[in-house]
Amino acid sequence: MFSPEGPSLRELAVQALSSVERGYDLLAPKFDHTPFRTPDSVLDAVAAALKRTGPYGDGLDLCCGTGAGLPVLDAVCRGRATGVDFSTGMLDVARRAAPHASWVRADARRLPFRPGAFDLVVSFGAFGHFLPAELPGLFTQVHSVLRPGGTFAFPVLAPPRPTSPLYWALLGFDACMRVRNAVRRPPFVMYYRAFRLGEVGRELRRAGFVVEWRPLAEFGERADGSPRACLVTARRVRVSLPPAA
Repeated sequence: MFSPEGPSLRELAVQALSSVERGYDLLAPKFDHTPFRTPDSVLDAVAAALKRTGPYGDGLDLCCGTGAGLPVLDAVCRGRATGVDFSTGMLDVARRAAPHASWVRADARRLPFRPGAFDLVVSFGAFGHFLPAELPGLFTQVHSVLRPGGTFAFPVLAPPRPTSPLYWALLGFDACMRVRNAVRRPPFVMYYRAFRLGEVGRELRRAGFVVEWRPLAEFGERADGSPRACLVTARRVRVSLPPAA
């Protein structure tokens, strides 16, 4: 829920009627006091899971926002931690909180880093800002900035059941956003139900990743035994050179 330090209803409305970039510039000073920030429980669970497969070298937080994911990189990476986002306002907040990291303003669909710059790329809660047709290009960009053997990791929560009030709340939110984007420009792309795991897995494999789904045991299981949350790890395959003649 929103804390007293969070944005007012009017401020949220102004954000929603802006572009994605301008909206987050406006929201940035109060973003960490909203439910949109990734909870520490999720960040801690991801860090614990990555510690079991690390340590890593240089790390990148993709669509980093105010830098909530930086402690994950600090916990599992021995090298440089970098955050990239296209909102100047969000980066300003992140930079003040963690001046030891590198903060880069750029569009995730056109990353400005050299090929093979990172050993680990993480992302938290950003994929609703990408239309399904944009995911192949996004995953190709991530693949290009990872070193061979590098890992792209992000948490996903199990989708709510149709019997859950949350299911209908998210359905209603997405419907409102579609109406808003049909009648107003520029669009504000944020859809909670457009990120479908089956399609995501296929696109990651097409981009050249080997994909695994690792349950985050901290969040338990649903009634059918499936995990409530898991960590998607997509590994860039190492290139095997032929033996010397």
